[in-house]
Amino acid sequence: MGTFAMTGGATGIGAAVREQLAAAGHDVIVVDIKDADIIADLSTPEGRQTAVDAITNKAPAGLDGFVPCAGVGPSVSPPSLVTRINYFGTVVLAEAMKPLLQKKNGCMVLISSNSAPMGSDAGYVDKCLSGDEAAATTSADEIGDGQNAYGGAKMALTRWMRRNSAAYAKDGVRMNAVAPGMTRTPLTEHVMADEKLGAAIKGFGETIPTGALGVPEQIANVITFLLSPKANFMCGSVVFADGGHDAMLRPDDF
Repeated sequence: MGTFAMTGGATGIGAAVREQLAAAGHDVIVVDIKDADIIADLSTPEGRQTAVDAITNKAPAGLDGFVPCAGVGPSVSPPSLVTRINYFGTVVLAEAMKPLLQKKNGCMVLISSNSAPMGSDAGYVDKCLSGDEAAATTSADEIGDGQNAYGGAKMALTRWMRRNSAAYAKDGVRMNAVAPGMTRTPLTEHVMADEKLGAAIKGFGETIPTGALGVPEQIANVITFLLSPKANFMCGSVVFADGGHDAMLRPDDF
């Protein structure tokens, strides 16, 4: 059996991934803000380093897989918190986990979103990809739109994965991403209860072609498949698990 590490494993999609991996007999190291093996705040450089050091200490022989699943939704304030956690918290740990994954020819699955291609400020996305956290967070707060911050961070994260997947593969690490659609998690419930975003998000959910919001287990099924040897020819892929929403909205883009 293997050794896997993940962030955001306390609730929602992350918890479902943790449960599936554990049920298959794997050891799972979970990082989260609470209820986890490693408690760390990934919105800060200090918290990210705490997570990296603790995972390294717990898995000196290496990792078979890593899933950076921690994230917050567009209703949080300030919007820059989305940037700090969803983009920089993910990329910093993804880069730091590469040596551990190399030891076991492991793989990584990032969490994108079907919000990524829906439109966001191009300058903000570029600032994320440049690695300038101060500029990116300032841009997110100046724009002041939580949905832009969320979708833009996911777009930047997906581009980061695509740009780096070939180099990672040459070093023995497969990297892919899952792009969930609306999924019934505490994060989604919080957004639906938001005064500004709630009505629009609920209405958007009603247009899912398959007829209902996803559940965490459905997204976890895709993530654990990508972590498995059955997906060993998949590299740099973005798999939409969104009930058909992306295909409905962008039928000619693939």
